[in-house]
Amino acid sequence: MGSGMWSTDVYDAADRYRRATGTSAFSYSDSGARVVHPALDPRGVVRESRDSDEHPRSTPVAVLFDVTGSMGYVPRTLQAKLPQLLGLLLRQGYARDPQIMFGAIGDATCDRVPLQVGQFESDNRMDDDLGRFVLEGGGGGQMRESYELALYFMARHTVTDHWEKRGRRGYLFIIGDELAYPRVKAAEVARLIGGGPREDVPLRQIVDEVTRHWDTYHLLPAGSHYSGNRRMLDFWRGLLGQNALELDDLDAVCETIALAIGLGEEAIDLDAGLRDLEQAGSTAAGTVSKALDRRDEVRQAEVTKLPATRSAGGGVVRL
Repeated sequence: MGSGMWSTDVYDAADRYRRATGTSAFSYSDSGARVVHPALDPRGVVRESRDSDEHPRSTPVAVLFDVTGSMGYVPRTLQAKLPQLLGLLLRQGYARDPQIMFGAIGDATCDRVPLQVGQFESDNRMDDDLGRFVLEGGGGGQMRESYELALYFMARHTVTDHWEKRGRRGYLFIIGDELAYPRVKAAEVARLIGGGPREDVPLRQIVDEVTRHWDTYHLLPAGSHYSGNRRMLDFWRGLLGQNALELDDLDAVCETIALAIGLGEEAIDLDAGLRDLEQAGSTAAGTVSKALDRRDEVRQAEVTKLPATRSAGGGVVRL
């Protein structure tokens, strides 16, 4: 997948039509659907981000969001902010040929639709995928959701030319406010994805697999049920280090994703990215700056904890 070109004009026309007719951007879910849409069913599929004549250096970006409980508003915010995300990635040159895939995460222990995964798209079909999600709003109320199942899918059911041809990781963003379960359950993989391991897989193992191929972030937005919970932040920082980011405002999620990619691709530094936001009329610069500044603080704290080693010249350096 990943053909075509994003058009803000097409997005705006679709938005005007929905407003004029009273149609929801999430019409599949709002119609009462309670089964996964066929286009988003993870059973027996592999999602691919491939190069083409149109997009010779594809950059894969996956955004997976929790749709349980207080997080159900996340996809609606993303859908409304898509033009800003694509505008920064494309117009500012933060990433070559971005191909974006959206996914939704629930709780495999109790939800009807605990995992939904779209395609990698370069054009307005990514907006179509968002509209097909079931926003179930469930969850089990035990401070855990099935993030580990989504991580398993990303580790073992995605293929990208960015990695296979260029040895470069893609970008994975998970948006949520709860803990993952401690193991990927083999029975849940068999039921929801198909095939899979004979035994359960420890969470740490699957995170290590994911981060080999994906530069992985967890975004913890303000306004969600467990935002500001120290246990939550410590859990995700224990898995992802400085890539567990706190957001003071969910409205800044697209800008945070865009700047994190721009920094990862070394297309910008943080100051340049914040200037781009201001020039684009975004009000998210403060939130983005704080989130990414905190990331640097955590990184520095982690570096100072590493053991010292001696350089070839006899001096002491940090690993």
